[in-house]
Amino acid sequence: MIHPHTKLKFINAQKGHGVVATKFIPLGTITWIFDPLDQVFTPQQVLEFDPYFKQILHTYSYRDNKGQFVLCWDHSRFVNHSFHSNCISTAYNFELAVRDIYPGEELTDDYGYLNVTEPFDCMPEEGTSRTRVLPDDLLNFHEQWDAQLINAFKQFNKVDQPFLPFIEKQHQKKVELVAKGKAKMDSILNCYSEPVAEKLI
Repeated sequence: MIHPHTKLKFINAQKGHGVVATKFIPLGTITWIFDPLDQVFTPQQVLEFDPYFKQILHTYSYRDNKGQFVLCWDHSRFVNHSFHSNCISTAYNFELAVRDIYPGEELTDDYGYLNVTEPFDCMPEEGTSRTRVLPDDLLNFHEQWDAQLINAFKQFNKVDQPFLPFIEKQHQKKVELVAKGKAKMDSILNCYSEPVAEKLI
């Protein structure tokens, strides 16, 4: 589920649609959280799909740490990629804003932490030498993303959190302790799943 202060908007011909903020979303805010309406598919289920539906999953889903394909039910599936993303996944099945996001600004993810099934080329961005998203990006960049998340968690209890009631029970206590600075944050590396062995798409 995507943050309520967002909307779907056409960005440009290259990107297509994206998700933009309709109000200020401060650093440390939960911007997306997994919820019971999101659909989860095993690799075996994906193998049995018609190619048309496989392509939809390839375009709009991410893979969790179990290697399952997750298709979000709302417009969160339209969040675009950026190597300088303003949202980052956590080990607690939600994403945090890692900097302030202003009205009209796109919410972005680095697809490198979404366990892509195969490499793909990206539009060039200033300030990075990366030009491709790779299936093993989490292994190479988790320390960088962890540092941003640790900084974001410092603001967690200082900002409005509309998704606080939806944090999964198994994560609630740990998130509370991390936000209070009383426990070490679990690394985003916990989100990693091995690359798929078979051609699923």
